[in-house]
Order: sequence, then structure tokens, then C-alpha cells
Amino acid sequence: MMLIKLYTAKNEVYASSLAKQIDCTYSHVVKILQELERAELIKFNKTGRLKLLSLTKKGEQVADCMDRVRNLL
Repeated sequence: MMLIKLYTAKNEVYASSLAKQIDCTYSHVVKILQELERAELIKFNKTGRLKLLSLTKKGEQVADCMDRVRNLL
């Protein structure tokens, strides 16, 4: 779900805004995002004190496949 939210985002995405969108705690979202970063699906782009989230090329491919499956259901 987080990958799809990042994939379809029209604005910049932060971990805190993502947590609100998916109705999950910030700490839980950060743990999952760290795992996604280790899997090279997302990257954190530090801008001052804030960390923007973005998908890697691999992450975009995975999110696209997940989104197509979700749309078929």
C-alpha cells in the first residue's frame, strides 16, 4: 500500500504524511520504509531536516505491477 501511495502521489511525500494517509503510526511506517529502502524500492532524499520519499526505478516497477493487480480486483 505504501508503494502505491508513493507511486500515485502528486506532491512531495514525507513519512509523517504517509502515516496519516494510510492511518498507521509514524514509527511503524518508518520501520517499513527502512525495509523498503534495504530492498532498494525507495530512497530517502534529505532536504534540510526533512526526508522526502521517492521510489527507485525498481520500486516504480513493483508499484506499477501492484497497482495493476489492485485495479483488476
